[in-house]
Amino acid sequence: MINSEISEIKKQFKHENTSITKISGCYVDGEKTIKTKFTETFLGMPEEETFKYFEIFKKTLSGRIGKNLINMEFPLDSEFEGGTQHFFMQLRNSELKDESLLDEFYNKVIEYYDYTGNYLILLVYAAYDVPGKTKDNILMDDASDEVYSYILCSICPVKLSKPGLSYNDEKNQFQKRIQDWVVNMPVNGFLFPAFNDRSTDIHSILYYSKDSEELHNDFVEQVLGCRLPLSAGGQKESFQAIIQETLGDECEYEIVRDIHEKINEIIEEHNQKEIPEPLTLDKMEVKNLFAECGVEEEKLQDFDTKYEKIAGENATLLATNVINTRVFEVKTPDVIIKVNPERADLVETKVVDGRNCLVIPINDQVEVNGIVVKPSC
Repeated sequence: MINSEISEIKKQFKHENTSITKISGCYVDGEKTIKTKFTETFLGMPEEETFKYFEIFKKTLSGRIGKNLINMEFPLDSEFEGGTQHFFMQLRNSELKDESLLDEFYNKVIEYYDYTGNYLILLVYAAYDVPGKTKDNILMDDASDEVYSYILCSICPVKLSKPGLSYNDEKNQFQKRIQDWVVNMPVNGFLFPAFNDRSTDIHSILYYSKDSEELHNDFVEQVLGCRLPLSAGGQKESFQAIIQETLGDECEYEIVRDIHEKINEIIEEHNQKEIPEPLTLDKMEVKNLFAECGVEEEKLQDFDTKYEKIAGENATLLATNVINTRVFEVKTPDVIIKVNPERADLVETKVVDGRNCLVIPINDQVEVNGIVVKPSC
């Protein structure tokens, strides 16, 4: 799924637009014991409650694609009877009216979801009447192409409110506030099936994780039946390792800087073309990128082997995951230099008085701790 498709689904999370018909929930304590379960007609709930639920659902579809929101495809064998995709098809088609399917799902989550503390498993069923689009991408509400039926799951921590004082209006006095259990914003969740090309894709699922480095592998593999790609941090670490393994002892500052600048240029060109899919780099594209930035042919002879060993044979890396597009950072044990990525060329390495130095040209405007100072001549 791309940003525009995610936004289209999120726009349904308003009382006047919603296509949600059912909501089910299961409250689990820290001992993995089910405290309570419920299933209700969503629009039969008070509006002030649905508003709070909408906030949760929107959060489950928030973050950056490839970092917090991960598109995954089901393995083929999961689509046969007994497979995870087949199970989710049954769950969706039941419209959350089959209690035995709901119990089976809750029990799977409880078994494989690693979380310390209480949490709430929320499931909603919706049937979105997908409007057609003109050639100018204008929605035509009276021209539906299909009905996109889906389930959205949100896993929300439930925590005690903080102790404190509150004002009692009846007694006209301040007193100790009663602590209660509060549902927090979701930390994980998923949308099934995916809404790819503005249409139902039963072979894919969109997974959400608030923490891009805590993806809950067991939950994804055992409950969703999918294999996670490298996390955003894992992709960055792999890319750094590929550079170091390729360049070896001759990992020069200028080459690393040029690689960073080149990726920034590619990302900027990609954004200017308004291509909706995130920019990814495969093995050959990374190899060509290195060559363009001055890596010698000799060092690229066994590049494929090193890339596959570090990142994986068919791994692709999201460009925005492997570099920091907001800042170019140079770090020594005692000094950290942060530069606008567009002006990374300002930092150079030179030998001064027989010592290797980082050199930064300065102009008339220099500040030290917010104080404008005059550069020494």
